[in-house]
Amino acid sequence: MSPSSLDELIEALRCLPGVGPKSAQRMAYHLLQRDQRGAARLAVAMRRALEVLRHCERCNTFSEDAICPRCVNPRRDAGLLCVVEMPADLAMIEQTQSYNGLYYVLMGRVSPLDGVGPRELKLDKLLARATDGSVREVILATNFTNEGEATAHTLATLLAARGIAVSRLSRGVPVGGELEHTDIGTIAQALVERRSL
Repeated sequence: MSPSSLDELIEALRCLPGVGPKSAQRMAYHLLQRDQRGAARLAVAMRRALEVLRHCERCNTFSEDAICPRCVNPRRDAGLLCVVEMPADLAMIEQTQSYNGLYYVLMGRVSPLDGVGPRELKLDKLLARATDGSVREVILATNFTNEGEATAHTLATLLAARGIAVSRLSRGVPVGGELEHTDIGTIAQALVERRSL
């Protein structure tokens, strides 16, 4: 019978995406047996992140400040607002170095089967941001999954009803693909060739 603290560690590691019981067990044993320094560093970093990170009041991504450095950067084009599902998607678009506007991170996507609708995504906050008078175009950069498409359709309908110009990433991004797993060149091309909805 293994110690309860070991079982607790294994169960905690299972919260990570794609990590099942066997992978969690291998990770736990590796950290305890072969990389205790790494395990301690991971614990400290996780504790610090939980203490200091919050959501940016303007773009909703993770930030240590009330408003993130990207949102207060005067060199960014405040007239362009790119909507993404998760911070990892924002990071991928930033790596393309082909977009200089601002962002809004949904922290999810419309998924009725999972009980996630527009209310759960707090779309009212996005609508307020998009109609603040500075945004001239909203670029929908949700993933090309069924949920991402449903999210884009919902957002396009809400934004167009308010007279806001809406565009969508070009189909250069593979259908069924996710931005986080797409190469930078494909994302850059998709941004350049985005289309109006």
